[in-house]
Amino acid sequence: MKNTVTALMTAVSVIAFAAGANALEYNPYVGINYNYNDINTKNTENGYAPTFNSASVSLGSSYNKYFGTEIFYQISDNYGKSYDNEKLGSNFQAYGIDLYGYLPLGCDQVFSLLGTAGIAEYTFEHKSTFAGEARETDKDHGLGWRIGAGAQYSIDENWDFRAVARYVNFNKLDNLDHMMEYTAGIKYNF
Repeated sequence: MKNTVTALMTAVSVIAFAAGANALEYNPYVGINYNYNDINTKNTENGYAPTFNSASVSLGSSYNKYFGTEIFYQISDNYGKSYDNEKLGSNFQAYGIDLYGYLPLGCDQVFSLLGTAGIAEYTFEHKSTFAGEARETDKDHGLGWRIGAGAQYSIDENWDFRAVARYVNFNKLDNLDHMMEYTAGIKYNF
């Protein structure tokens, strides 16, 4: 019994020491990213599968070397495709929140693998023209469930570079199914 109590107290002490070593601390940062977005549509009859270049700004915080959160705003360029007398065009904006998990590697821990999961509100604007005259403009908005993986390199104590590949599953967006997003960006830690 005495050995069990000693072992239990030792385990509790180790866990308490580990928790104290990784105590939460607020480390805010701001970031800017370039994103390449490849969207799969539900209606593939006309071959309209838009790809976008977009930019995003983010504001986040890491709470220790393993965990952080981030809010972001993203805006895309216009994508267009022509068919005979018809032209289709799209663009989008998004905002949301992501949770980040980090796995620091090496003795210096300047390189980290990362995983991310989040949710965002996406608003797509679709335009079509027929024979040079505007025919229809509509907006479609809904949620996107985001999950991704990537890597981060700490240049110094203030600057980090990161790259992330992310899958986004759209919920209740007409004719849009899912998207792959490839991101490269830099962030400044305060």
